Amino acid sequence: MNLYLPIVFLGILAAAFAVFSVVASSMLGPRRYNRAKLDSYECGIQPTPQPVGGGRFPVKYYITAMMFIVFDIEIIFLYPWAVYFDSMKTFGLIEMVLFIATVFVAYAYVWRRGGLEWE
Repeated sequence: MNLYLPIVFLGILAAAFAVFSVVASSMLGPRRYNRAKLDSYECGIQPTPQPVGGGRFPVKYYITAMMFIVFDIEIIFLYPWAVYFDSMKTFGLIEMVLFIATVFVAYAYVWRRGGLEWE
């Protein structure tokens, strides 16, 4: 249990700092409320009506997010492989080549479909 004591202490310290920050900002912050501050901010332009479903959203944003996640996970798997490369020998090399090849196929597919082109 003594090994986890610094981690528990750090968690308690972080929680105390978060609670202190919220309480201090509510006590020390300015309290000048008026009607303009309580209204929603519209930048002086009359708001346009939005469709019930929220309208269409470009799919390219989702593709970019998924590609970021895929390459981020690839990097996470490359770090331990690089550390233990000597002990894995040929098996580790073949497995990592297969892993990178599958990620590259997904990247080439998105590139060929035009997912990386921003107009």
